[in-house]
Amino acid sequence: MENYVKKQIKILLLQEDMLLKELVPILSEKTGKPYSPGSLSHKIARNSLSYSEMVCIAEILGYEVKFVKKQEGN
Repeated sequence: MENYVKKQIKILLLQEDMLLKELVPILSEKTGKPYSPGSLSHKIARNSLSYSEMVCIAEILGYEVKFVKKQEGN
C-alpha cells in the first residue's frame, strides 16, 4: 500500500502553496519539538507521524482531521 499520509500531506501543502521547509518551523513552535525538513520528511516517508502531529499539521494548513463513519456496503 502506498503511503497515503505522505500523499495527503503533499496535496495539502500544494493546495495551500506552502513548502515543507515553511511548515517545519511552525510545527516546531506549536509542538515544542525540534523538527528539520529532513526529519519531518523521513517521518512522513516512514509513516511514523503520530496522530497529534498529523492533527497539528492539518491545523497549520487550515484543515481538521475528522473520522467519518463508513456507509454500509463500503
